[in-house]
Amino acid sequence: MTVIVVANPKGGVGKSTLATNLAGYFAAQGEWVALADLDKQHSAHAWLGIRPDTLPKVERWQLDVDSPAKPPKGLERAVIDTPAAVHGNRLALALELADKVIVPLQPSIFDILATQEFLQRLAKEKAVRKGSIEIGIVGMRVDARTRSADQLHRFVEGLDLPVLGFLRDTQNYVQMAAHGLTLWDVARTRVEKDLEQWQPIVEWAARK
Repeated sequence: MTVIVVANPKGGVGKSTLATNLAGYFAAQGEWVALADLDKQHSAHAWLGIRPDTLPKVERWQLDVDSPAKPPKGLERAVIDTPAAVHGNRLALALELADKVIVPLQPSIFDILATQEFLQRLAKEKAVRKGSIEIGIVGMRVDARTRSADQLHRFVEGLDLPVLGFLRDTQNYVQMAAHGLTLWDVARTRVEKDLEQWQPIVEWAARK
């Protein structure tokens, strides 16, 4: 089983958007995937609650910090959504389970500074230093025409980490989330630009 953790201590950067769509991708490929939610607001699990039964199934993994339940036996993929300001036991549990960590990042100086400190903390983790956990960066809600996008590009160029891709700012994600959907649950013509942006992200996530 491959476990992918989506984490960033800054709130509102798109963690649940990444986590739900990543789980939806694996489900659409016919894989047995589960979605865990360490956020007290349980946004990702609330999304599961409205996901139509007719769509490729994403299992609910009830991952509790105090009494973590093991994932279903035979599970192929698991995605863990984490809360803002993730630290302490929640971060430790997520990293203990993780094979890969995706860090979403928006093009604002506040997000960049918060994420920079988080990445420095991650770099000190033993599993990261030993190469047991891979880390990738995804730029969220990026408008290539803005100065903030240039700022984000300059920041990630200075990191010794792979930048998996940049996702545009679009209402597609909001509209689909409201119905328990992902990019892979609607007509390709409706989300073609977004699927193109996701391609390098899912290729990295799927690599074992």
